[in-house]
Amino acid sequence: MPASDIATQLLGLREQGPLRSGLGSVLGLGYRLAGAHRQRVRLEHVQDTPLLVLPTVFNPRLLRTGAFFASVIAAEKLGAGGDVLDLGTGTGICAVFAARHARRVVAVDINRTAVCCAALNARLNQVEERVDCRYGDLFEPVAGEHFDTVFFNPPFIAGQPANAQDHAWRSMDGATRFAAGLRTHLAPGGRAYLLLSTFGDACASFVHELARGGYALQSFATRRFINERVTVLEVRAGAGR
Repeated sequence: MPASDIATQLLGLREQGPLRSGLGSVLGLGYRLAGAHRQRVRLEHVQDTPLLVLPTVFNPRLLRTGAFFASVIAAEKLGAGGDVLDLGTGTGICAVFAARHARRVVAVDINRTAVCCAALNARLNQVEERVDCRYGDLFEPVAGEHFDTVFFNPPFIAGQPANAQDHAWRSMDGATRFAAGLRTHLAPGGRAYLLLSTFGDACASFVHELARGGYALQSFATRRFINERVTVLEVRAGAGR
């Protein structure tokens, strides 16, 4: 099956009419403006879990996707008993939820403020002994390490980030580098889980690059938000890898 067809099938991508496409653009702009105008320390709650959100850090409750990803991790106990890597950790929401049943979690972000934010939230939720927060780009901070489970809520838009906050939205080559790096960091029998969306032009690229790398892909969980469908994609090594 062509990569474009795989992405369409897994993510629910489809041609959108002018009205739906326009609504998606307006929603996307609204999310960015809301995040930009809430640049003060906030206390949010996701499933009764308190989370501090520092300026320039992606708000998982306001923008919904992070909260959904965390709810899937909690419900399915993803990473239970193993070593977990949470890429693009942001507030650390996925790291905190995973740490409740994982052996250890390494949380990575390219935004230094997000790394501090994740560490604060690990302490706030009393899981700091199992969460190791590191600064860096994708797999750079975990060179030579292997993980049973990898989480990634990647940028949905292809492009050059304008500032620290924009790294949560934009990446020039995130899909290519993630697919290449996963090969050397996923333990035998391990699984990766990506949070992808019908909003933005970069999500299909993750499916394309992973499929081209020989990974087996399947939709693990989905939720629809107005004009956006969000999918947690499960990734595992294909036969013979």
